Amino acid sequence: MRQINLGIIGTGWCGGIRAVTASRSPLVADLHLAEINPARRAEITGLTDPTYVTEHWQELVENPGLDAIVVSATPEDLHYPMTKAALEAGKHVLLEKPMAVTLAEADELIALAESANLKFTIGYSQRFNDKQAMIKRAINDGTLGNVTSILLSRHITRSLGAKISSRTKLSPAAMEATHDLDFAFWCLEPRRPVRVYSQNAWGVRASTLGSPDTQYLVVTMDDGVVVTVGAGMSLPPGYPNASTTWMEVIGTEGAVLADASHRDIVLNTVSNGVQFPLSTMPGEFVDHVYSGPMERETTHFIEAVACDRPVLVEARLARVTMEVYLAADLSAQRNEVVHLPLSEEDILQTQAETALSRA
Repeated sequence: MRQINLGIIGTGWCGGIRAVTASRSPLVADLHLAEINPARRAEITGLTDPTYVTEHWQELVENPGLDAIVVSATPEDLHYPMTKAALEAGKHVLLEKPMAVTLAEADELIALAESANLKFTIGYSQRFNDKQAMIKRAINDGTLGNVTSILLSRHITRSLGAKISSRTKLSPAAMEATHDLDFAFWCLEPRRPVRVYSQNAWGVRASTLGSPDTQYLVVTMDDGVVVTVGAGMSLPPGYPNASTTWMEVIGTEGAVLADASHRDIVLNTVSNGVQFPLSTMPGEFVDHVYSGPMERETTHFIEAVACDRPVLVEARLARVTMEVYLAADLSAQRNEVVHLPLSEEDILQTQAETALSRA
């Protein structure tokens, strides 16, 4: 075990959580931050007392004294060039999802990390929730017998959905369902997906954001297990404050039904009426404690680098998740099943659509 020097690129919502977590870790010696927003840069400096702060992310990558980099920048098409530069500079990397915009970019990042024996992990923080961990354990220890199906439903409020969609053209599958796809595939290892069918549901977001309200996916695994995921971004104000999730895992010997809908705390005030706090997906600090998964995920990455331990979220499995949500988008456009692995024609189509969205 040793102390490490850590850099964080982007200190907005998620990056700020990771920065505060790192500032409190005894395993972090020097903390370096890169943030382009002057007001946020001043705010996060006050919260973390970092060793160094800059508006230029390249300074962190080029610093030979840093052991690892967290890439939390937006928009999401910055993930690939920033992570590529960090890996080429010999840094271990924790990268927020999505790991890239095209499969070619993802493959290049994986190859760079593996060739240099660097830790490269993707921010699928839902694996660090206690309910998801319990489901994973129930599958691994045989409590459920042989799993036959998994159903996951996740919805966020339209204000949060608008914020996400205003900075990127990625679909609900890529931005929301991706968390649940990763969780399902992690639970079902070593199974692999072989076909995907997806449909979009259009509503209030069509005229304002050009995006579907909800995307539904049915994924068939190589042994016949069926994974169904619904990801919505259009809940009206009121409930929940941020997100709500329902999980069903059915097996031959048992089942787990898990409610992560955040209805267990009700705050009622004269000024704001009824609210349901602590419902954000990353979680949040509550004075001396943390409610949610992102603090633990960040600490896990720091410990993996400092103690030379394996990371929980492997980049190659994250690549599987990426291929599935790209296939889901193709399925919704074509109104047909898409088989995996994606054909060269399918990959070229996803690349062409990415280039069009960037133009």
